[in-house]
Amino acid sequence: MWFVSSNEHKFGEARRILGRMGMELYHHKASLPEVQSHSLKDIALAKAASARSLVGGAVLVEDDGLFIDSLKGFPGPYSSYVFDTIGNAGGDRAASFRAVVAYADGSRTAAFKGEVRGRIADAVRGSGWGYDPVFIPDGAGGTFAQIDKDRLSHRGEALAAFARWYGGGQRPPDYSAA
Repeated sequence: MWFVSSNEHKFGEARRILGRMGMELYHHKASLPEVQSHSLKDIALAKAASARSLVGGAVLVEDDGLFIDSLKGFPGPYSSYVFDTIGNAGGDRAASFRAVVAYADGSRTAAFKGEVRGRIADAVRGSGWGYDPVFIPDGAGGTFAQIDKDRLSHRGEALAAFARWYGGGQRPPDYSAA
């Protein structure tokens, strides 16, 4: 199956996680149109439809965001834009990272979410991409950039839910607040 994304880091993480579950994933590097929405699920499903049209086979895509409690969930799905404009500055530190992966194969589409609660570090810790050097998952001894993120990440949780569904023919979970 193809993982469609312009982000090599996301593909590498997805490939490692699904590889441990016995699934093979190939990278199709492409920038997909991104609908403007407050819903990660809506964004991921639209990206999956675009990716399916582009690749012509089974695809998996991902969209994620950083949701800061004191900012009422902002920047959420607008995290990339906020990171590009203001970087890793912050106030109240409670936050969550959420991701939605969406699958499409021509006859089925499904979306799966993952969430990790945590807080924003007082300073950049470690080196990594995006917000990894400033997000400390609850119960972790460091930021995503300092730990084995694959086993604890929001993306890993969403990919594991996908793998359970894909391998077992289960119906995807129904959720509204992605």
